[in-house]
Amino acid sequence: MLGLKQVHHIAIIASNYARSKAFYCDILGFTLQGEFYREERDSWKGDLALNGQYTIELFSFPFPPARPSRPEACGLRHLAFSVDDLDASIAHLESYGVKCEAIRIDPFTDRRFTFFSDPDGLPLELYQQ
Repeated sequence: MLGLKQVHHIAIIASNYARSKAFYCDILGFTLQGEFYREERDSWKGDLALNGQYTIELFSFPFPPARPSRPEACGLRHLAFSVDDLDASIAHLESYGVKCEAIRIDPFTDRRFTFFSDPDGLPLELYQQ
């Protein structure tokens, strides 16, 4: 048996590290646990936590290629976050100018959800618990 326990972290490459760090920390509410500049790669790495748990490894690299399509490119389709109050969460995002798609209903769970994007267009989802 492999023995996987949980997802340790999700790595995201940002085209503008400072802008993405502000988005994830100031708007979404992550906290910066550590930040490192790797001179040999001309790259920043930020360790972001959600509710005290290390979750996102935020990178910058010079001239990263654009995502091929949204959201059906091969690979990670989107990153979903659970929330207690979808309407309040959408209002919070929109107060920062973050546009959310129309609310959808999951046909299997009957739960409400919406999609929005990070500064580089990475699809993100809010899913009401």
